[in-house]
Amino acid sequence: MGIPAIPDVIAAALPAGLDGWSLLLLAAFGLLAGIGITAVGPGGVLATIGLFAFSGLSPHAVAGTGIATHVATGLAGTAAYSRSGQLHEPATRRIALTLACAAVVGTPLGIMVNSKVSAHAFGILLAAFVALVGVMVWHRERGAARRPEPTHPHHPTVVLAAIGLGVAAVSGLFGVGGPLLTVPLLVTIGTPVLSGLAAAQVQSVLIATVGALGYFLQGAICWPLAAIVGV
Repeated sequence: MGIPAIPDVIAAALPAGLDGWSLLLLAAFGLLAGIGITAVGPGGVLATIGLFAFSGLSPHAVAGTGIATHVATGLAGTAAYSRSGQLHEPATRRIALTLACAAVVGTPLGIMVNSKVSAHAFGILLAAFVALVGVMVWHRERGAARRPEPTHPHHPTVVLAAIGLGVAAVSGLFGVGGPLLTVPLLVTIGTPVLSGLAAAQVQSVLIATVGALGYFLQGAICWPLAAIVGV
């Protein structure tokens, strides 16, 4: 089977050397990332993995392009959980608001660190991050199988703010969606899974918006690829 041709007008706006198969793979990674974010939380990292592996972009542009794709997925997820009623619960709204406020501070910190990281170091850090997320998800699922769904505990605001700040900084560094870290962390401290997913969607909108703005101001977003991966 031949390589799909890319129209010249589109190819001119893409990184040099990117072929049709790479675009299809990037679109597939973006689709899986969107499904994963909304359904189970860990999924946003797939867009960053795809961009790092197939786009030829610098780490700064990988993170900038990746984080821009999460604006749409975050809004879609927030709308879905709002319709389901999860975001109407006062406890869930409190968690979401705290995480979102922390994201405004944490995301720029991650962007700043990304600007200092080489491509080699970024690849190593990304691999370690993916492994960490896998362990966290395994731990979450293993624990969920052994205990009933918890009721809503009242988490101290400082704990929620610390989670929000740390997740936002990591998200800004790698250009990933917040839910892949936020959900396992919230579940670990006793938050019901659906409430954690709902709150994390709201946080992801702030992370993606602040992150996209920060990377945009530095000229580090490839908008054609962001559209392909994000849509």
